[in-house]
Amino acid sequence: MSARTVVTGLGIAAPNGLGTADYWAAARAGKSGIGRITRFDPSGYPAKLAGEVPGFSAGEHLPSRLLAQTDHMTRLALVATDWALADADVSPADLPAYDMGVVTASSSGGFEFGQGELQKLWSQGSQFVSAYQSFAWFYAVNSGQISIRNGMKGPSGVVVSDQAGGLEALAHARRQIRKGTQLIVSGAIDASICPWGWVAQLASDRLSTSEEPDRSYLPFDSAAAGHVAGEGGAILILEAEETAVRRGARVYGEIAGYGATFDPAPGSGRPPGLRKAIELALADAGADAADVDVVFADAAAVPELDRVEADAISDVFGPHGVPVTAPKTMTGRLYSGAAPLDVATALLAVRDGVVPTTVNVSPEAGYDLDLVVGEPRLTEVRTALVLARGYAGFNSAMVVRA
Repeated sequence: MSARTVVTGLGIAAPNGLGTADYWAAARAGKSGIGRITRFDPSGYPAKLAGEVPGFSAGEHLPSRLLAQTDHMTRLALVATDWALADADVSPADLPAYDMGVVTASSSGGFEFGQGELQKLWSQGSQFVSAYQSFAWFYAVNSGQISIRNGMKGPSGVVVSDQAGGLEALAHARRQIRKGTQLIVSGAIDASICPWGWVAQLASDRLSTSEEPDRSYLPFDSAAAGHVAGEGGAILILEAEETAVRRGARVYGEIAGYGATFDPAPGSGRPPGLRKAIELALADAGADAADVDVVFADAAAVPELDRVEADAISDVFGPHGVPVTAPKTMTGRLYSGAAPLDVATALLAVRDGVVPTTVNVSPEAGYDLDLVVGEPRLTEVRTALVLARGYAGFNSAMVVRA
């Protein structure tokens, strides 16, 4: 049997809380971080709301030499990694460099940095473009900068599959743990709230154009009309269980199962792949549907996609067969950062016996879901299922348990 992979540290940067304690307090209280964009003037764009990480000043946490070469996204990721390592009581300098790796996910890379350098190119000329543009915009930059800052030379990489990528990064990290690497920093932080990134997101035709924060992101609601984008996510420290036990680490829970599928081409007549991903994750965990205490939904807030997800959940668990929650209604969809944040939230739910609510949503009865709304649900949570889907057909499911 393969070694169990456990989570020993969490580092969170979310629109409704900077740091794990602030985020979890906000999630339990149903506090939203969605509001009008402040990082640029959104008045000329059809979508004007986003979830922005509050109160983050990179200069308070990182040396100035790093600020010149990093995007906002990477700065958030570096600081979240510092917090996660501290939470796990790990000092990278005390471990062999090749026994530590980094596997993150990204959906866009450092777009804000890239936009700034393109503006210099257009307005001032090529000699004014920073040499750091060669990597600061790139999808893999967070993995690279985290590994350099912490001296981690073991198996590393990046996964690019939109929102599904966050789970796939954690799954790949688990594979490396099972192959013998002692510790993997994994998860994702995404941030693309800048005009260049915003236009790219608008191209999906899935962004809500509501200007009312409380009515803008309504998955499984009859008023659903697209999602609100956001920035942030979570970085997790993964270790083999025996390693964690040997050093006396506090363990949040286990990454127990994972499944991934890809939807068939439109018009093929074949069913969507989300149900199969759930079944694969449960089988990988050696779990039955009855073992699952809560499902953290992908929550697209696009009616046809909400229908696919609701049907997949109902087919596996039965109508109203399991509590379902979408705490991302408080943060917006954080792209690759969303699912790691859901995994972190699930582990906190396991720890405290609290399932956070899905804010602002009046669930449509036809979806047959036991959606947690109104207030958090106090219940024992031993096993949670996290779902994530990426644009163009990616499906991922992950089982975490005590």
